[in-house]
Amino acid sequence: QVHVVESGGGSVQPGGSLRLSCSASESRSNMEGMGWYRQAPGKERELVASIKNSGVTYYLEAGEGRFTVSWDNAKNIVHLQMDSLKPADTSVYYCHAALDLGDYVGYYWGQGTQVPVSS
Repeated sequence: QVHVVESGGGSVQPGGSLRLSCSASESRSNMEGMGWYRQAPGKERELVASIKNSGVTYYLEAGEGRFTVSWDNAKNIVHLQMDSLKPADTSVYYCHAALDLGDYVGYYWGQGTQVPVSS
């Protein structure tokens, strides 16, 4: 079992910035990767950004140029820096961890953190 905990959510005005953080109870060497998803009311959960153990990153097109995902090796925390936020970014953001279990991958979720973007 991997414990995944998000932090850093909160209200922000349009154009503002926010940094979300996610810690996992497993070390990076045991992980395939980690990612951030979001789910707005009435919509499906979507992948916002991810980072593999190798450092390869992926971004949702809507977040390209505004969002940056990074992995702090020293603290084993994955950050999602979000700049130039828009009301359309309003969602619950979830951290996702993929654990390398050899023959298969284990997937674990955090509880989610609210990010309302409004003036």
